[in-house]
Amino acid sequence: MEFLREGILSITWQQIVMYLTGGLLIWLAIKKQYEPALLLPMGFGAILVNLPGSNALTQEMQGIGEVQGIVSWLYDCGVAASEALPLLLFIGIGAMIDFGPLLAKPWLFLFGIAAQLGIPLVFLAARELGFSPSDAASIGIIGAADGPTALLVSQVLHSRYIGAIAVAAYSYMALVPIIQPFAIRLITTKKERCIAMPYESHKVSQRARILFPIFATLIAGILAPSSASLVGFLMFGNLIKECGVLHTLSEAAQTTLTNLITLLLGITISAQLQAESFVRADTLFIMGMGLVAFVFDTFGGVLMAKFLNLFLKQKINPMIGAAGISAFPMSSRVVQKLAQEEAPGNIVIMHAAGANVAGQIASAVIGGLLIQLVSAGM
Repeated sequence: MEFLREGILSITWQQIVMYLTGGLLIWLAIKKQYEPALLLPMGFGAILVNLPGSNALTQEMQGIGEVQGIVSWLYDCGVAASEALPLLLFIGIGAMIDFGPLLAKPWLFLFGIAAQLGIPLVFLAARELGFSPSDAASIGIIGAADGPTALLVSQVLHSRYIGAIAVAAYSYMALVPIIQPFAIRLITTKKERCIAMPYESHKVSQRARILFPIFATLIAGILAPSSASLVGFLMFGNLIKECGVLHTLSEAAQTTLTNLITLLLGITISAQLQAESFVRADTLFIMGMGLVAFVFDTFGGVLMAKFLNLFLKQKINPMIGAAGISAFPMSSRVVQKLAQEEAPGNIVIMHAAGANVAGQIASAVIGGLLIQLVSAGM
């Protein structure tokens, strides 16, 4: 009983905050079903690593002394010492993506590019506020609402705020159905949201589907060498799917590999959720800046569509532009749901899906560019 009493008395208010944070993430995963494969292990890990004297971080072994706990070991091997876990996840993401709608209508690339607006804006703002280039770039990339990219950029640049950035990026990725409709409605009219966009199907040949990931990797690697691994692993996963001869590997990448890596990432990230380094004013500020980046990414895509509409007879539903963020496929589904609510029977999912996969590529490229710029001493 004395041990129990001492353990309870040693709990700090910051640790209690992390228990509540972990509980909130678990609740969002189970009750709201927001990215449950990631938020549930992340939430449980936040509780695990903040238990007084938790051997998940360090433990004493007789005759050896203090050694790493399992969570610290996973973090050091899979995240801190290498890019392994986030990059392996990109293979699974690539295997799940269908680039057909984008290849059929390449102009949708414009929305993938425009919907990265918040990233450079927040990067520059963070620099003005005194953050280091590494931290500013890592904060800005939260706006992509792409957890693996945000985690990879912050890890490669050795940001001091990896935990906060990972939680923010994955949380906003999960909260796309709440944040994006609000942001879209802020800068569009009901008339614009009701614009119908008939989709003319254009068959995309298997040859084009196979060549696209190869050429996309070549172009991205030449223009932004630091994005080669990000884009390359994404495209490699897609090539496995589209080649037509690796069905078993494609299914394994989409299911087994993705689920396993997501599970490990969730529990591993919790190594950075220790109360003393997470429950701080600057952490909340970083998460707020990440939200601003995400909202301005949405604005960027919508404003690009509104700009194009100035010159087009057949108007574009500006909500399509909002799907240009990297949160695939959630953003395109959110846009379709919103279109149905505004005008029942309005089908924009194919256009939205094309913009969404364009955003997946664009966020990987801009993540590589940020790494390149910061590494070059910007």
